[in-house]
Amino acid sequence: MPLSETLARVDADLAAGRIPVARQRLRGLISSFPHDLTLRRRLAEVYRRYGDAAEAGRWMFLEEDRDADETAAFESRYGSPGSRMKALAWRGPEALAATSFAEKQLLAVRTACAEELGRPVDWDDPASYGELEEQHKAPFEPWTVAGVLAGVGSLVIALAFLAIWIRGVAALFE
Repeated sequence: MPLSETLARVDADLAAGRIPVARQRLRGLISSFPHDLTLRRRLAEVYRRYGDAAEAGRWMFLEEDRDADETAAFESRYGSPGSRMKALAWRGPEALAATSFAEKQLLAVRTACAEELGRPVDWDDPASYGELEEQHKAPFEPWTVAGVLAGVGSLVIALAFLAIWIRGVAALFE
């Protein structure tokens, strides 16, 4: 479906109050046209209707007239540069950005991610910056007495249920 036709459907969805449908259409368009800043701006407007400042900030991140509170919410929700790279859903070099501000923003995020990882990263290769998210996961916690008791209790209950079920099946054949 052509871009103009899909945008007409987005307008119709918004007019009819079908905001989730409009949001999905716009996200699909952004995945097809990642360099189109007007699509990102429209999606940010949809998220504002939801009251989701972090997502509005996400989609306005490349705009110079963005809202500082929304940008802060985006940066807070997507705390690491790798998470931000993934969230921005950009493809290709920064030079494809429509404005010099957007290009600088993209370059800053990619540079921060590369510095944190200690190696080059590429917008077109999510695996190159995906490992960063793994580093930010919570470390393994040692077992606790309460955790062991909960696990043992669950196992005993499951075995008791299984024993009762087997006994019932055996009783059918007696």
